[in-house]
Amino acid sequence: MTSNCSFEAVDHLMRYLELVIYVPIFLFGLILNVVALLVFCLFLRKWTESTIYMTSLALMDLLLLFPLPFKMHATYHLWPANLQPLCSVLESLYFVGIYGSIYTIMCIAVDRWVAICHPFKAKQLRSPAAALGACVGVWVLVLSVISPTIHRFREGGPTDFHCFHMFSEKGWSPPVIVCLQVFGFLVPVVVVVYCSVKTIWTLKKSGQHSPQSRACVKIIYSSLSAFLVPFTPSHLGILLQFLVHQGVIQDCGTKIGISLFLQVSMCLSNITCCLDALCYYFIAHEVRSTKHTFRVSMISQRRVTFSSSEV
Repeated sequence: MTSNCSFEAVDHLMRYLELVIYVPIFLFGLILNVVALLVFCLFLRKWTESTIYMTSLALMDLLLLFPLPFKMHATYHLWPANLQPLCSVLESLYFVGIYGSIYTIMCIAVDRWVAICHPFKAKQLRSPAAALGACVGVWVLVLSVISPTIHRFREGGPTDFHCFHMFSEKGWSPPVIVCLQVFGFLVPVVVVVYCSVKTIWTLKKSGQHSPQSRACVKIIYSSLSAFLVPFTPSHLGILLQFLVHQGVIQDCGTKIGISLFLQVSMCLSNITCCLDALCYYFIAHEVRSTKHTFRVSMISQRRVTFSSSEV
């Protein structure tokens, strides 16, 4: 409730935590995603639906990683006022990487659900061209929505500033936060969880325990973890910080705790760049090792053949 609530201790702590968190994420994420692109583009030489989605996801992860060195620099240094446009571009790329990854993972979950749970429809709905179109659609969507939106959140001024910090109040307005929470997180999480649960249920219902079937389940669990683990805490932190800006939460100690939780969870959300590598590993293993198709018996006892390399 006090108006002189100080966040200096949180800012001081985050200067060290960001280095501890960002440096390994940047190094490992950069290596893993570059290797993934090399594997998908040069070694597999088979453009299936899964490899197209994973290539797009690796590019999104690299887009997310690119601003991290600038973000670390901005934590320790004030930027001159004339770098406001550059800051807005870097912030836009960062959030495009985050929400592009979210929507790409959602597309992967839907594609897998169609392939396994609706194999007859999959013949008409799934194709490399359709996967490419979905990926291009995700890129166009996030670029067209996020870039102009982020640009409005940083108000230019004559003073030096910390990039990636201190967005204007426009960034915490109810319409912005509601759209961010609903369309940026809740809708994708409902789709991903539903498709993942239905797909796992179908695989187990079929009674198949082949190596391919077990690999499919591992792929599903890894992609689900790559979605929920990084993004759930960060969006909870955004919601709590929104309540602070709206005056719902006024206790100084609670505000400080929320500020620390938000900043730590946002830092840790970048670990998705490394967790996605689990998906890359399983997909690459399946595409490389699977030379034949396997059958999944449906509830009606009809047996349908589909390639595990495209799951």
